[in-house]
Amino acid sequence: MHSLLKIAQGAVETYVRRMEVIGPQNLFPEPGAAFVSLYLHGRLRGCMGTIEPTKPSLEEEVIANAISAATRDPRFPPVQVFELKDLKYSVDVLSPLEEVETIDQLDPAQYGVVVSYGALRGVLLPRLPGVDCPREQVRIAKEKAGIPPGVSYRLARFKVHRYSQ
Repeated sequence: MHSLLKIAQGAVETYVRRMEVIGPQNLFPEPGAAFVSLYLHGRLRGCMGTIEPTKPSLEEEVIANAISAATRDPRFPPVQVFELKDLKYSVDVLSPLEEVETIDQLDPAQYGVVVSYGALRGVLLPRLPGVDCPREQVRIAKEKAGIPPGVSYRLARFKVHRYSQ
């Protein structure tokens, strides 16, 4: 198992069992943006992340996002102790955002997308099952953000390095 997956798993298990946040061990000292996804029996159980670094190191970013995925994803109740043994983890480390002018510069197999309108911002990771074209990727990201139809929005793309179980 990759070190980032071990960090995510350790963060979730420690927090869910003891309500404690593990400290970084300086394994990934550079800042970085990351998403942590949790799966239970093959289905999404939680996902939270950042599109730009918010912590001093990638390791601290993964710890914070893993705990958030387990306890703060509004789509799911917090992870319970009995679920821990069956959780699978995925960590996506994001490249810096790159503004794009048109939807034609997107490719959901290669890039994630950020769709922005004022303070509203929707994010969708790349390589998601059922998302095969840029228009669908943008539609879902707009819907997640609550961006109204017919308005002018901004697009940015990013690549990810995915580590998963």
